[in-house]
Amino acid sequence: MRKDAGLNGDTDRIPQLAWLLFLKAFDAQEAQREVTDRKFRPAIEEPFRWRDWAANEVEGRTGEELLTFVNSELLPYLRGLTGTQERDPRDVLAAVFKETYNRMLSGYLLRDVVDCVNEIHFESSDDIHTMAFLYETMLREMRDAAGDSGEFYTPRPVIRFVVEQVNPRLGEIVLDPACGTGGFLVETLEHLRPKAKSVEQWQGLQDDLRGVEKKPLPYLLGMMNLLLHEVEQPAIVRDNALAHPLTEIREASRVNVVLTNPPFGGEEEKSIQANFPAGTRAAETALLFLQLVERSLKSKGRCGMVVPNGLLFGDGVAARIKERLLKECNLHTVVRLPMGVFEPYTAIPSNLLFFEKTGRTKEVWFYEIFPPEGKKKYSKTRPMRFEEFAQCQAWWGGEGRSGRQENEHAWRVPIADIEQGGFNLDLKNPDAAHDLSHRPPHELIAELLTVEDEIKELLSHLAVTLGERK
Repeated sequence: MRKDAGLNGDTDRIPQLAWLLFLKAFDAQEAQREVTDRKFRPAIEEPFRWRDWAANEVEGRTGEELLTFVNSELLPYLRGLTGTQERDPRDVLAAVFKETYNRMLSGYLLRDVVDCVNEIHFESSDDIHTMAFLYETMLREMRDAAGDSGEFYTPRPVIRFVVEQVNPRLGEIVLDPACGTGGFLVETLEHLRPKAKSVEQWQGLQDDLRGVEKKPLPYLLGMMNLLLHEVEQPAIVRDNALAHPLTEIREASRVNVVLTNPPFGGEEEKSIQANFPAGTRAAETALLFLQLVERSLKSKGRCGMVVPNGLLFGDGVAARIKERLLKECNLHTVVRLPMGVFEPYTAIPSNLLFFEKTGRTKEVWFYEIFPPEGKKKYSKTRPMRFEEFAQCQAWWGGEGRSGRQENEHAWRVPIADIEQGGFNLDLKNPDAAHDLSHRPPHELIAELLTVEDEIKELLSHLAVTLGERK
């Protein structure tokens, strides 16, 4: 693939490989259903099935003939598919390929790639597990590539920590409304896989994992990620989760668990903001997603989500949104992550919110994770490791969060103090040294201006002293 002039780096190569893998995996599933399902109807007809055009390495199309077939026949056919029932695989295919294009310019090199993909046997669990591991490695590489690809990749240690602390159970519906490449859904699947002992439980687990993704590329990558982890029909919807009025969320559509890392720093258009109450409309996507998540939870539902530092100290609309969250939910824990966890995508300090829809918050526990000794921040080449969450997990206190103690990492703030502070959640540990990375910008600017005035005053005194000596 590196030889093809149409592919410029991992941001081109990985999507190209992803849609080819998708078609190969999908065809393997179709072949299996042909045998096991008496009512089987193929979602992809001849001659567009993988086995029809890609499987024959000797007599299959190649060169210009292959390029013409893929660009002018195969991809337009897949985009035009229409289903006739709910969760029809033809609708899934049309959504996946709606904005998917072949970027390779050489039909001969494309043939070579197709032949390599053809060597992967999706009927073999060993091949599937190996490919799933390689695929996650590719997603990490794509995060590190240039552009905005990191936007939909959350570091695996962060995902695993959030999933383990929220602890989804079999039979619970788990939603990620900004699912990107499907990291939270895959981790939930692996978290619950050992507990799914029967065929019914395994099928129910697959059905209960639900995602929404706005952008075409992460949607494709997420679908492929779940397929590689043996989810037969991933329940990911290609949509903007914010594009529907909050008032239309009914009990039947609410979920037990939300696990998500919504986009930071983005701005939604006015038509999207209009889906939210007038008093809590905001352009910042994180603020809109926080409202969506709170309203999407069933009674006693649970959430673990990543938020930027700005959400914690934001006032005005942000304060009103937090006020409602603390009134409707128990925000029991805020985990403050070290600098650089999301490098190279963003250097913005980030936090993890954990809350339950069990009524008003009475107190909020904060836990600050420090980088290992000798390391000021994380980077692409020196990322955070899951083992660095061990101390926080030991302190957590299990599902009942019992026995928590205040220490150099952890402190507790009563709700009365938070209300008095205007719902500012950017609070410091009173027993720890001040950390600049999590301080509000206005405080840092005010302090810098004060220091600057002091320096000017000292320089003036120095100038006078030097003048007197002359």
